[in-house]
Amino acid sequence: MQAEIGIIGGTGLYDPKLLKNVKEIEVRTPYGSPSDSITIGELKGRFIAFLPRHSKKHTIRPTDVNSRANIFALKKLGVQRILAPSAVGSLREELKPGDVVFVDQFIDRTTKREQSFYTGKQVCHISVAEPMCPELRRTLIKAADDINISTHNTGTYVCIEGPRFSTKAESRMFRMWGADVVGMTLVPECVLAREAEICYSSIATVTDYDVWKDQPVSVDAVLKTMSANVEKIKRIIGEAIPKIPKERGCDCKNSLQNAFV
Repeated sequence: MQAEIGIIGGTGLYDPKLLKNVKEIEVRTPYGSPSDSITIGELKGRFIAFLPRHSKKHTIRPTDVNSRANIFALKKLGVQRILAPSAVGSLREELKPGDVVFVDQFIDRTTKREQSFYTGKQVCHISVAEPMCPELRRTLIKAADDINISTHNTGTYVCIEGPRFSTKAESRMFRMWGADVVGMTLVPECVLAREAEICYSSIATVTDYDVWKDQPVSVDAVLKTMSANVEKIKRIIGEAIPKIPKERGCDCKNSLQNAFV
């Protein structure tokens, strides 16, 4: 089975109930197993592949997500675009719990993750100056606007190793760096998508104020906000899918040109 659009479900979004005529398949990759089986189905006339990033039961830590297998599997199924919901903490007063942020930049603070498919004799110097697909981001922003969901349309995501949350000192440092939200999964997922010449756009949903605001982060508080956020994500995705152009008008499809020495 083939699909043209992939959804990598983040924390809270495990069940692809928004799809119709579904079939669940296992995909083998040279990089091991993806996070879970992949569900292929229909949404608004488009074929979608849904993959839960942390597995259906949320048993995979951020550090242990096999992003190479996940991206390779989606590429193998024909996916050309990936929508990537995720939960984040806010580093700015104006980014409130429950808000949606379409981030356009990242700062990488991970230390243990392989970030390239090319680990043999060939080295790939992929450009991630603009890590999100501009065409896909514009489509998502318009979709949210069309259904009156208020969003923040730019933002810098600092990606930490996890699974622990930040210290107060770290949280304050991230704010000084100019980061807007903090999360654990954007990198290397978006980098590998670029290497695979797949368009990628994050849909970051704020669950808390991290710890810079002297409000300790708790899993209970995160889960409470997350349930409301998931409904927003589903509405945005449902509105965006039919608006995504059939043909890609961005440069993501040519990302590997001039990437090799």
